[in-house]
Amino acid sequence: MDVRGGTTIFDSVPLDALRRRTSQKWRRYPADVLPMYVAEMDVPQPEAVVRAVSDAMRAGDTGYVHGPGYAEAIAGFAAARYGWDVPVADCRLVPDVMLGIVEVLRLVTDPGDAVVINPPVYPPFVQFVEHADRRPLPAPLGPDGRLDLDVLAAAFAAATTDSRRAAYLLCHPHNPTGTLHTAAELAAVGELARRYGVRVVADEIHAPLVTAGRGEQDGARPRFVPTTTVIPSAIALHSASKAFNLAALKAAVAVPGPDARADLARLPEIVLHGVSHLGAVAHTTALRDCGDWLDAVLDGLRHNQRLLSDLLATHLPAARWAPPDATYFAWLDLRDVPAVRDGADPARLALDRGRLALNPGPTFGAPEGVGFARLNLAASTATLEDGVRRLASALA
Repeated sequence: MDVRGGTTIFDSVPLDALRRRTSQKWRRYPADVLPMYVAEMDVPQPEAVVRAVSDAMRAGDTGYVHGPGYAEAIAGFAAARYGWDVPVADCRLVPDVMLGIVEVLRLVTDPGDAVVINPPVYPPFVQFVEHADRRPLPAPLGPDGRLDLDVLAAAFAAATTDSRRAAYLLCHPHNPTGTLHTAAELAAVGELARRYGVRVVADEIHAPLVTAGRGEQDGARPRFVPTTTVIPSAIALHSASKAFNLAALKAAVAVPGPDARADLARLPEIVLHGVSHLGAVAHTTALRDCGDWLDAVLDGLRHNQRLLSDLLATHLPAARWAPPDATYFAWLDLRDVPAVRDGADPARLALDRGRLALNPGPTFGAPEGVGFARLNLAASTATLEDGVRRLASALA
C-alpha cells in the first residue's frame, strides 16, 4: 500500500521554517541532524491560541492565574470527546503535569515510599519520582505491550511491605507504546489497588491524541476512558500542552475521582503560584475553540501511521511496529536488525551514521527498551520519508 499522496497539517510548515525555531528539538543537535525525537509537533499553532496570547500580551494581562476557566475548558472538552463529567469545583491547577504528579505523590505517599511504574515508560517518571523523594518500582508491561496484572500485583505487594503507603503512576495512554488502556484493564487495576492499598495517579496528557485502538467505541470514534471514572480513588493529571503543541506555555489540571476529592483539597495553595497565566489562557482557548485544528492533527497522524508502515515495509522490513492506539509516537522494535542483534543501539547508529535523532529505547527502561527506538510521527511526509531512509541506511 502506498499512501504518499496528499498533504496533511504536518506538511504546512517547511523544514527551513522549522529549523528557525529555537526550542530543544531544533537546537540540541547540529543542522545536519534530522530531529524526530522530542515531543514537539511540526505544525503551525492554532490561530485562535496565537490571537488569545497576543491579545493578553497587548492588554498587559500578564499577571497571576485566577479562576476556574481552565478546568471548565477541560470539562467542556472532556464532555464532548469522552462523555466525562469533570468535577470542576474539585479540580486544582498545577504548573504542569509532571510537577503536578510530584505534588499529588506527596499527598498520598510518604518520603521513601514506592511508586510503581510500567517500563518501558516516559523517562521523566523515574526522575520526578526520585525528585519527590520516592522510590520507583518497575512493573514491566507484558510482551504484548499491555499491562501485566500478575506483575502489577507482585509490585503492589512489594511496594506495601511493612504497611507502607505506595502509589501507582499510570501512563494513560501509554508513552512510548501508544497503548490505550481499556475500561476492563482499568477496573482490574482498581481492584488490585484497593486490595493492596495503593493509590493510583494517572498521567493522561496524551488523552486527546487517540487515533485508533482497542478502547470502547463511541460511534466511529475510539474512546479514551478516564481513569477516575473507573477508579474512584485515583487522581489524574490533564493538560492541553501535548495535543495542541503548547509545551512552552505550561499549565495543567489535577482531577480527582469521587473518593479522592478530600486528598486533592489538601494540595498546598502555593502550588498554584507556579501556574502560568498565559499558559492557562492558551490551553483554555485551545480546548474551547480549536477542535477542528486537533481533528486535522489526528487525521494527519492516521495518515502518517499508514505512511510509516509503507516506508518501513519498503526500506526496513526487519523493523517491527504496529500503529499505536494514541500519541504521536512510533515505538520501533529493531531487535531483528542484524547490527542490533549484535548489540548495537539503533538510536546511536541512527545518529552517528544517519544523522537522525531518535529517542533511545533504553532511556524508557532497561532491559525493556533495549533494541527499540521512539520516532516522532508528527512530521511532514518529506521528513518521514527522509527519516526512514536515514534509519535504513544507518542500520544496513
